[in-house]
Amino acid sequence: MAHAVIAGGGIGGLATAISLARQGHRVTVLERRPAFTEMGAGIQLGPNAFHALALLGVSERVRRRAVFVDALRLMDGVTGEAIVTLPLTGRYRARFGNPYAVVQRVDLYEPLLAACRAAGGVEPVAGADVRAYTQDASGVTVTTADGRTFTGDLLVGADGIRSAVRARLVGDGPPRVSGHTIHRSVIPIEKVPEDLRWNAVTLWAGPKRHFVHYVIGNGRYLNLAATLDDGAREPVAGRPTAREAVLRRFRDLAPTARRLLELGEDWREWVLCDRDPVDVWTDGRVTLMGDAAHAMLQYAAQGACQALEDAVVLGEALAGATADDVPRRLEWYNAERRERTARVQLLARWMGEELYHPAGAEASARNAALRSLGEDDLYEHVTWLHGARDLALPRAG
Repeated sequence: MAHAVIAGGGIGGLATAISLARQGHRVTVLERRPAFTEMGAGIQLGPNAFHALALLGVSERVRRRAVFVDALRLMDGVTGEAIVTLPLTGRYRARFGNPYAVVQRVDLYEPLLAACRAAGGVEPVAGADVRAYTQDASGVTVTTADGRTFTGDLLVGADGIRSAVRARLVGDGPPRVSGHTIHRSVIPIEKVPEDLRWNAVTLWAGPKRHFVHYVIGNGRYLNLAATLDDGAREPVAGRPTAREAVLRRFRDLAPTARRLLELGEDWREWVLCDRDPVDVWTDGRVTLMGDAAHAMLQYAAQGACQALEDAVVLGEALAGATADDVPRRLEWYNAERRERTARVQLLARWMGEELYHPAGAEASARNAALRSLGEDDLYEHVTWLHGARDLALPRAG
């Protein structure tokens, strides 16, 4: 068996720790923050995420905290008319083998953290900000910001879009700034009028802007996210934004969407970033996963889902591996994941530009094309993405 060092104790890092521990490996998880915790608003989990969670042994704990939505709905943010609805109940669940749900980030993170703490062989270390690593034929040594060193048989960079591990391994510079600014607010459901408490992920698409809302926190909160294609060039993360500024930027939304937007308070904004796909994110005993490997915009709602898939496949890659097997097994993992994750990265970009933000004749053409699709057509279009992937792949051998 091998000893893995994981840089990053977020959703992807914890899922990877569980996956490797279930294969009998020893794991040290290094988290830069002073405590293992998770902030943030809502995220969406497709059936492929629940398939991965089941293989990690935490599906039921996440399900107990999730909101299972009835549909994904795309609305015209100018006219207020429905464009297309993807039902997510009976036939959808039967086809894909798992539900579609929304959760508050903490409702996914805490079950993963509990599973890590319960697993034998997982050592979580907080306040350990990985800044550098060296490797040779015998192992990998990482150095943290405060000068500590940790040595293992492999290093997994699960340290996010600005990964220090990626900076050394891939060396492709800072993330790509998308030019889109997202404004987020979470409000108690009691503040939402009864007629607006829809059990659906609803997106209002308008010219160079869109607005998404759905219930999270076991039905206790409404998550609001309004995105503007404003050409922003500087990264921003969590900056407080005046309510009046948000309302002004989205003043042309259809009346129902505007009613929901006006409920928001304590708004914060982020300038969205991603990275270009790369073929190689493995070097010897070092590999990447999640946002460190394939950071993507949120428009396909697959960031967490793909990280969970990575974790399962990485565990399978290292099943039965010894320290000497590690480099070859990591190459296998990289090869198994690169095509699918690159496709999702590019899909997310396309959705942000071509699906959610067109105006005039282009928006009308989009509406007509989507309205022509039946339920079976819609399911066919998302099968490759939402389908319960056979993540228990043949072992690398």
